[in-house]
Amino acid sequence: MNDKNQERDVYVAIADPTRRKLLRLLADAEELPLHELTVQFQMGRTAVSKHLAILKEAGLVADRKVGRESRYRLNASPLKEIQDWVSFYEGFWKERIGKLNLLLEEKK
Repeated sequence: MNDKNQERDVYVAIADPTRRKLLRLLADAEELPLHELTVQFQMGRTAVSKHLAILKEAGLVADRKVGRESRYRLNASPLKEIQDWVSFYEGFWKERIGKLNLLLEEKK
């Protein structure tokens, strides 16, 4: 399969703490320019840009040019996949814990 035609996996995109922080920063603002994002990290502009590119490949970030500046905004809809996955296991564990509580009550 051609890597250029394949979108990046959302789980891979959010696996890195820097990318999770970028998502959090973008969630708190309508749109941010690259230089405002870069000052939040102890890395250079190029490194931040690479992280943003990974998020963009996963569909989590959109960008637009304003003059010579790139501005970024969050697109949270791909995170629904993760929410659905976590919700399934939340229900799974609630059921298991409920059964365990019933067993413990019976033993009393």
